[in-house]
Amino acid sequence: MIKIVVLSSELLEIHKKRIRETADQIRARVCFAESEDQIPVEFEDAQILYGYGGQFPSKNRNLKWICSPAAGVERLLQPGVFANEDCMITNSAGAFGVSIAEHIIMVSLMLLRQMTVIYPKSVSGEWGDRLWQKSLKDCRITVLGTGDIGCCFARRVKAFEPGQLVGICRSGSCQEPAFDRIRKPDELDGILPETDLLVMCLPDTPQTRGILSKERIGLLARGAYVVNVGRGNAIDEAALADSLETGRLGGAALDVFTKEPLPGESRLWKLPNLIITPHVAGNMTLAYTMDKNVQMFCEDLLNYAANRPLSYLVDKKLGY
Repeated sequence: MIKIVVLSSELLEIHKKRIRETADQIRARVCFAESEDQIPVEFEDAQILYGYGGQFPSKNRNLKWICSPAAGVERLLQPGVFANEDCMITNSAGAFGVSIAEHIIMVSLMLLRQMTVIYPKSVSGEWGDRLWQKSLKDCRITVLGTGDIGCCFARRVKAFEPGQLVGICRSGSCQEPAFDRIRKPDELDGILPETDLLVMCLPDTPQTRGILSKERIGLLARGAYVVNVGRGNAIDEAALADSLETGRLGGAALDVFTKEPLPGESRLWKLPNLIITPHVAGNMTLAYTMDKNVQMFCEDLLNYAANRPLSYLVDKKLGY
């Protein structure tokens, strides 16, 4: 009999009910635990784990499939994580697009409309001054990464009538009609000088690490803005800080960092034209995200039981 461990402290009863019902369909046993020490002995050899992992995969040679509730799975790709190296990995890329796209719109408008200056003054009881503002209308936007997040953002920002909307992806091909054109990463250097807003939603792979280098930051149009909701190691943080301090860049919004939590001594905290959020653009606090996350797991649970390919399988070589 298939045994399933659901390791999560975030699921609501409605989500547990759906997982139980799906498990019943395939005549599987399921246990719910909020921490690894709550997993019953009889489930220590479960074939399926829905959760972030912890030490369970390294102890269970019988584990065949782990479904991560997160989109990024770089931690699961490190050596020694699995007792069974053939364990399949699925992720939840596809569940976070709505939440993260809304976050990108929010911080982009805050930067363009100078809310980073206006709002702190209102909090301290100051009326403040009228400031020059910019708009998403006619803005030249480049999106690094055209997966679920990049496409969700593109569809939403299109309503603001940007001047151009360019997507960059590894294949150079994307079917999302909201983009005006799609280009490969080797064309990025020619596109950055024509970019007013650079949105980064890339996974962590050898190809994406350091992709926004000091040299490429220098290629961005003067006064441009950078929003990163992918992985912190995609940006040269020191070079970005330099460009923000000198005013060469108009501002930036970072939800991810090379080191998290961001150390208190980091110079990034002191930059007035930088919006810092603690890796919260996409998480399980949005009802839609949690519903979609569980739906995707249950869909693949039926696939697993029927010996069909898993819909959200991670390519371990590509890293996503």
